[in-house]
Amino acid sequence: MSLKRNVSLATGLRYKGQGPMLTFVLHRIGGLGMAIFVTVHILASFLGGELGVFLNTVYENWLFQIFVFFCALFHAINGLRITILDLFPKLLEHSREAIWIEWAVFVPVFGIAVLVIVQSALGG
Repeated sequence: MSLKRNVSLATGLRYKGQGPMLTFVLHRIGGLGMAIFVTVHILASFLGGELGVFLNTVYENWLFQIFVFFCALFHAINGLRITILDLFPKLLEHSREAIWIEWAVFVPVFGIAVLVIVQSALGG
């Protein structure tokens, strides 16, 4: 028997899953963002011509680079957290603390990278 869940989008957006839910969603967005980058990169190399040049300009854009770096870095750090918690099940009771540590590592590394990308984009 299947479950019937009539949950509207508004109800889903009001869900207060806090940190664990946020990391779950951002992990999925990160994977999707990396897949989009790889797809655009492959298409640009195969298509060539004006479309290839357009796709190259898309993934060379500094905003797209920041998005892709966010996706790759968050996906990697969150994946590492998930792996550690899977390998050491006794740590599962400290899952929320692990999420805080994840953010403590992610935010400064991402901030420095964004600073470098923006400085590079502005020609400095």
